[in-house]
Amino acid sequence: MYPSSHEKESASDASAIRSWSESLRSDPYRSYLYSYPHKTAYRELQPRVPLSELWRGEQAETFFLYMHIPFCGARCGFCNLFTLPDKRRDAHLQYVDALERQARQWAPLVSHKPFARFAIGGGTPTLLAPELLDRLFDIAEEIMGLDPEKASISVETSPETVTEDRLRILRERRVDRVSMGIQSFIEAEAAAIYRPQMPLEVERALELLKREPFPILNLDLIYGLPGQTADSWLYSVERALSYGPEEIFLYPLYTREQTIVKPEDIRKRGGDLRMECYFAARDLLRRSGYIQHSMRRFSKEDEGSAKTLLPYGCQEEGMVGLGCGARSYTRNLHYASRYAVDRQATASIIADYVAAERYDTADYGFVLNEAEQKRRFLLKAVLHSEGLAFTAYKDRFGSDVRNDFPELEMLLQSGMAVVEQGELRLTDEGLAYSDAIGDWLISPEVRERMEGFGFA
Repeated sequence: MYPSSHEKESASDASAIRSWSESLRSDPYRSYLYSYPHKTAYRELQPRVPLSELWRGEQAETFFLYMHIPFCGARCGFCNLFTLPDKRRDAHLQYVDALERQARQWAPLVSHKPFARFAIGGGTPTLLAPELLDRLFDIAEEIMGLDPEKASISVETSPETVTEDRLRILRERRVDRVSMGIQSFIEAEAAAIYRPQMPLEVERALELLKREPFPILNLDLIYGLPGQTADSWLYSVERALSYGPEEIFLYPLYTREQTIVKPEDIRKRGGDLRMECYFAARDLLRRSGYIQHSMRRFSKEDEGSAKTLLPYGCQEEGMVGLGCGARSYTRNLHYASRYAVDRQATASIIADYVAAERYDTADYGFVLNEAEQKRRFLLKAVLHSEGLAFTAYKDRFGSDVRNDFPELEMLLQSGMAVVEQGELRLTDEGLAYSDAIGDWLISPEVRERMEGFGFA
């Protein structure tokens, strides 16, 4: 494990900085920090927090509405998300009934701010029957008050669930971003991560998607798969590019607690090629006219919605998460249902959600004090190519980020970051190691809770 970010005071000389950067480079894929604080830092809240009080004081000018559909056709070998392989229509119907019940209770609490974003994720939302998928939009618009003319709307899908009737619903509901996980165009590589996916099925889904006028098609790919080579990885990237997606996400393979794929599966091929694959794909995408926004996200310069959208801050506060497994973010509190990966535990949590009559308190989450709010603001900005604006931080917190986080000097002295026009940005090398940098910046308090989390 590389040195804590809080040890910077004793590591100011050149040799210490060199040692720090070498330790960072030696373990670039230690952890993927999807959000901060991480969901494994959440704990039971005592006392429970009434949502009426929580949302009344939320300072975000606009909100983000998210719905989580925790069902999928099969659990992939890399997945540690809150999702359950379950294709039963009656289970889906009961779940959507519960989501609507929750929405009716939450709507009066969050109706004082407009929704600038709406996303449906999972799981696989398009696993739902068309009439249930359509009903999610009714809940968003008729109950939650979403204006589809002013909000960016995104939906996740998978190749086997892309059908003409489902795409018709998305088109009619003004969806402007469809995201599909492909991971690999090579059947053997998909099989190695326990993903029952045929290349012809992927091609069929892509052909259907490209006929539709969605402003943004996003495709997800994963590198570092068992048996994958740098050449086979670039083949998948090139196949994805041939469909002209407006956005591509490149994810390194992670093996984590309770994922089916284990570290030894990566080592079987004799070496870890993830960094080599990253650089090869990054360079190809840049040559192809894509702009890099983070270690993972690349987009075409002209990607975007034709709508006149309401503004929404990149810090993702004001996140209203409906559904079991959805996280909600206010400035002072992040909360959700309990988290599990094990099938039995996940099914039990979903069953409790479906059976519940009231959803008007937060009972599981993380309270952010000012120090953690500052750290979240820093992390959300610095891990993206747009960088951290010093004035934005000072406007929010009234202090200088360089004084609050002197360890940032380590990034500058090691060449992982630069300061330009009052903004701290990661260099190309820093972006490549941004997962390790994000893990390094976790506070000791959050790390202790993460390490103490017991998977069910």
